[in-house]
Amino acid sequence: MKKKKKSISYGKWGQIFILPFFIIYFIFSLIPLADTVRYSFYEYYRSGIKEVGPNFVEMANYISLLKSDMLAYGKNTLILWLIGFIPQIVIALVLASWFTDARLKIHHKQFFKVVIYLPNLIMASAFALLFFTLFSTSGPVNSILMSLGWINSPIDFMGSVFGTRSLIGLMNFLMWFGNTTIMLMAAIMGISVEVFEACEIDGCNSLQRFFYITLPMIRPILAYTLITSIIGGLQMFDVPQILTNGQGNPDRTSMTLIMFLNNHLKSKNYGMAGALSVYLFIISAILCFIVYKMTNDNDPDGSKAAAKKAAREERRRRR
Repeated sequence: MKKKKKSISYGKWGQIFILPFFIIYFIFSLIPLADTVRYSFYEYYRSGIKEVGPNFVEMANYISLLKSDMLAYGKNTLILWLIGFIPQIVIALVLASWFTDARLKIHHKQFFKVVIYLPNLIMASAFALLFFTLFSTSGPVNSILMSLGWINSPIDFMGSVFGTRSLIGLMNFLMWFGNTTIMLMAAIMGISVEVFEACEIDGCNSLQRFFYITLPMIRPILAYTLITSIIGGLQMFDVPQILTNGQGNPDRTSMTLIMFLNNHLKSKNYGMAGALSVYLFIISAILCFIVYKMTNDNDPDGSKAAAKKAAREERRRRR
């Protein structure tokens, strides 16, 4: 009698190989996350060498945060994100369209890709220190402008709300537009060439090709870019922290939510920090859900809408 060969269960080995990820995630992410939510309902902080708590205070931490300047800092965070993100997505879309358009015959594409991606490799702290040096009252930018005779006295870029926010937005734009461009280029290159050829045969111009073919076809990547950008924007910390020395000047108009959270962690106010973390999670979830609904098209050809309309008309006739 022939012996039956033992079959290899590849599914079992796949589960074994991914098991370490779930173990590490459970220990280092899920447990701390649950602990953060738990501490948000407790009064727990240090006052000098004295440790207060943990004392269960229900929703007191959440109510205290709503009465604080948290909403103003949330507004600052949103403004700083928009200043950097709007030019980032616009320029990234334009560059991605140019670099993937075979009709333009752009030479040295690889070189340009490397150049626009390089700022993404620079650490945010180094970027912030560089801009702090360049745009200080005694920095090179003011020196050049004065030597050209364009200004009579140094401009205090970081002494005005517009100047500080513009510098933070510019830094965020420079650091991330290259990464966004590369992702959008990959998305556009994934579109079938036959679609663009049919577009040209039908006589579409460049704008029609971009708005009616390119944008709808790369909608999933656009949604991913928007969602990750929102999460990163709400977590904005290092650039404004270093540029303003943690003060959020002028008049705390560049203080972000994570800088506010860092102040509570520094003061060992764990309960308040936990409540603020929960607020951040809720805000991120709401904004990401809105973006997902705006960019997710479940009826690309309009067939579902047409069917619903036909069903409504049929119901009216029966009545």
